[in-house]
Amino acid sequence: MRCLREIIQHRELLQNLVTRNLKSRYKDSALGFLWSILTPLFMALIYVVFLRILARGIPMQEVLIGVFAWQFTAQCVGNGLTSITDNANLVKKVYFPRIILPAAATLANLVNFLLTLVVQFVLLGALFAWRHETMSLQALCVPFLILGHAVFCFALAVFLSCINVYFRDIQHLVNVGMTAWFFLTPAMYSMSLVEKMAQDRQIPWLSQVYMLNPMAVIINGYRAMILNNNDFYMSWSVAASIAGSACFLALAIWLFQRLQRNFSDMF
Repeated sequence: MRCLREIIQHRELLQNLVTRNLKSRYKDSALGFLWSILTPLFMALIYVVFLRILARGIPMQEVLIGVFAWQFTAQCVGNGLTSITDNANLVKKVYFPRIILPAAATLANLVNFLLTLVVQFVLLGALFAWRHETMSLQALCVPFLILGHAVFCFALAVFLSCINVYFRDIQHLVNVGMTAWFFLTPAMYSMSLVEKMAQDRQIPWLSQVYMLNPMAVIINGYRAMILNNNDFYMSWSVAASIAGSACFLALAIWLFQRLQRNFSDMF
C-alpha cells in the first residue's frame, strides 16, 4: 500500500511527532512520563472502590478490561480528530505525507495504552489470586488483538482528522456520538446483560445486531482471551463487523488522500 510505504519512508518524522506528542502531555509536570502509569492506576483504584456500587453483579475484572480498552479508543478519537488542525503551521510550510499526523496521534496513545495494560494486568493478577482463579493461556494472544485494535483506532483518526479540516462542527458531533457509542459498547457492563435483555424481551436477534459494533467485538475479544470464564463465538455479525472495519480503513485512507490536497487552503 502506498500509504504504508510513505509512513515507513518517513518513520523518523513519525517517531519525532510521537515523542513530541507524548512530551507535550506532561510538559512542566514534575513526574513527567510517570503520569502515564499513575493516571490509569488512580483510575483503576476508583473503579475497584466503586464497582460494587456502579456495577452490581458484573465481574470487576470485566469492567476493568472494558473501560481500559474503551479509553484507548476514546483518546485516539479525541487526539486524531484535531491532529491536522492542531498542526496547521506544519501542514502549510513543510511537505510530508499528512497521514503521518493521525498515525502519530494513534501511536502516542498506543504507547499510553500499553503502559495502562501493565497496570491492568497487575490488578487482574491480584483479583485472580484473591479469588483463587487463573488467567487464561489465551492471554498470550492479546498482542494480536492490540494490533487490530490499534489499526481500527487509526482508521477512526484518519477519517475524522480529514473531515474536521473541512467541517469544524464535527468536533461537537463527535463528542455526542462518543457518549452514545460508550453506552452501546459493553465497557461498563457485561455482554451477558445484552443476552439477558434479548431473552427477556424475546428479541433473539438483538445480541447478534449488537455485535455489529466493532468495539463490542474488540472488548469481548479481550475478555475472552484474558478470562477463563468468557467465551467468544464467531458469528455472522462478528464477521460482518470485522469486514466492515477493514472496509472502513480502506475508505478512510482513500478519503484522506483525496481531501489532503486542499488542506493548506483551509487554514
